[in-house]
Amino acid sequence: MTITVLLADDQALVRAGFRSLLARSRDLTVVGEAQDGDEAVRLASSTRPDVILMDIRMPGTDGITATRRIVTDPATRGCRVIILTTFDTDEHVFAALRAGASGFLTKEVEPAELRRAVTAVAGGDALLSPGVTRRVIEQFAHRQDLTPAAGERLAALTSRERETVRLVALGLSNQEIAERLVISPLTAKTHITRAIAKLNVRDRVQLVILAYESGLIRPGG
Repeated sequence: MTITVLLADDQALVRAGFRSLLARSRDLTVVGEAQDGDEAVRLASSTRPDVILMDIRMPGTDGITATRRIVTDPATRGCRVIILTTFDTDEHVFAALRAGASGFLTKEVEPAELRRAVTAVAGGDALLSPGVTRRVIEQFAHRQDLTPAAGERLAALTSRERETVRLVALGLSNQEIAERLVISPLTAKTHITRAIAKLNVRDRVQLVILAYESGLIRPGG
């Protein structure tokens, strides 16, 4: 099955580079290029890509606003966004993750990692390197006030599902969660899938953010 990709970056050279890298895989096809956020939203609506590689800083409508518009529009809600950034500690990355992005990559990403990331996100997973994602979320989450509503949402979970969400927020993989809880990796994945459904979030990244906003886990904990 071919995975369709939309590129959104204001630099033509950057777009050309990513297009070239993705073209090396038979399973990945670039269906459009946008040079700003507004164009990214329009092309997402017309091409319905599986994955969008979205730059944060673009003239006019930025990548964060474009991401929010895409993931909340019923017509493009199935599109998954990977944020492109120069620095993995950029505060804007956290804002983009809160807006609904499924993860992020630095623009210095290795070709093989780029292709693996696009494939993983298209398959419904949050982006690779959960520990890195957690570090970015943790770095900026302490600046946010706890949200009572977020804590109330966790009441829908069983105690085992809450513990699983906490371990996801700590950056553990399914295998590591299974070992910690003495269950199978498949059971761990099932707990995560059910938690995502009950909490009505998109993926693991959104689970981590909710865990911090609810106070289930604190920065450094």
